[in-house]
Amino acid sequence: MSSTALPLPSPWRDKLNGVLFVGLMAAAVVQLADLPAIRGLGFSPLVVGIVCGMVYGNFLRGTMPADWGVGVNFTARKLLRIAVAFYGLNISIQQIAAVGLPGLAVSVAVVVGTLVLGTVIGQRLLGLDRDTAMLTSAGSAICGAAAVLAFEPTLRAQPHKSAVAVATVVLFGTLSMFLYPVFYRAGWLHFDTQALGIYIGGTVHEVAQVVGAASNIDPATTEVATIVKMTRVALLVPVLLVLGLWLRGSRASADGAPAAKLPVPWFAIGFLALAIVNSLHILPDAVITVAKRLDIFALTMAMTALGIETRFSQIRKAGPRVMALGLIIYAWLIFGGYAIVKLAT
Repeated sequence: MSSTALPLPSPWRDKLNGVLFVGLMAAAVVQLADLPAIRGLGFSPLVVGIVCGMVYGNFLRGTMPADWGVGVNFTARKLLRIAVAFYGLNISIQQIAAVGLPGLAVSVAVVVGTLVLGTVIGQRLLGLDRDTAMLTSAGSAICGAAAVLAFEPTLRAQPHKSAVAVATVVLFGTLSMFLYPVFYRAGWLHFDTQALGIYIGGTVHEVAQVVGAASNIDPATTEVATIVKMTRVALLVPVLLVLGLWLRGSRASADGAPAAKLPVPWFAIGFLALAIVNSLHILPDAVITVAKRLDIFALTMAMTALGIETRFSQIRKAGPRVMALGLIIYAWLIFGGYAIVKLAT
């Protein structure tokens, strides 16, 4: 008796096709990001992914069946949350302990200061909407594009707002890779190796950009800077929990209704749980390595999908005001971060 496989219902087939389409594009993005010229600039696959996605979404979108959009949206939303959770495998309690209290104090001060300063200035001085101001601040405060991705579902922000926030990370984070070594060689950064590593890890946007800036100085500085940067990444969890609590209160005040149940971001809990798993060394190193590579690919897929959903016309509406906010935050990171490190060390 012969049997044939039942075809997938149309919505599921469209979703799967959309996810596979983004996956193929992300595979090409990973290869592109691995080219020496692009890797040398410190552009991670996440950043290359959103750029390629935006180019496709604005100029070539007609080549993809419209029904596949449901799969693109799934990748930019649901897969994103899973990938952010697995990003916890990049940090460990041991790394945080290695930099001691000064590194932790600098990380907390920079993250909190940047989020508050950027959100207030963005809304009150530059007239940006809350989501754009917070996403831009989060990208500079915590871990670049990955932080923007983590904040987006909690804020329920539109894709183009995340795109402009990532643009500031690319611009000013890349600038840091070139300026920080210049500042050091010019004798303007009066730090020993430990403090210099704390300064770079505490104030540069992306992990790859931290490594790029510090590796142009020396290996010892690179090690400290990377650990401090991962400490900032670890702060993503408490920040998201506090943000969820604040949003619950603000929405209740706006509606005049009792506060709703706290929207705990499950992906942030997963992030913390996997960081603990990584700290306990209960999984073989080979498994952790493979999981981290797969996670970077999943994050690249999410960024690519986000780019596909973004329209240049939406970005133009934010225009120079977002870049002005990015520049103000950047000045704060350079000068405010310098003062914080001097006080902490």
